[in-house]
Amino acid sequence: MDFSIGELARRTRVKVPTIRYYEQIALLPSPPRSEGQQRRYDASHAARLNFIRHARELGFEIGAIRELLAMNAKPDQSCVGVDEMARRHIAEIDRRIAHLTTLRAELQRTVDECGRGRVCKCRVIETLADSGHDHSRPAELWSRR
Repeated sequence: MDFSIGELARRTRVKVPTIRYYEQIALLPSPPRSEGQQRRYDASHAARLNFIRHARELGFEIGAIRELLAMNAKPDQSCVGVDEMARRHIAEIDRRIAHLTTLRAELQRTVDECGRGRVCKCRVIETLADSGHDHSRPAELWSRR
């Protein structure tokens, strides 16, 4: 069973340019080509591309996906490496959530302080224009009250 790049894109919900990119960086093996030089994919390509898509949806970077694919290719080895990678990724997600929570609180506070007056006195615009904010620190530390 083989199919075109368009059919692979439809089956995996991955856009054609993305499929070509994954082939270019050797994340997805280059498929054989027909006599007319059309790429021809099979179920193994679809399975690998689904794996990649799902890993990307979970936020894994390309390098990590490459490692996960390498580990997946050796099904009899210990899964300790996969577990460690997933735990590191969870810690990074938690760090991002904390950062986004801080940013949201600052923006919410700024909106709450809005006087609904003129743009020249708009607290949101004033805050956005202040490039001196250190967004890695909690909002209350860099507030300009």
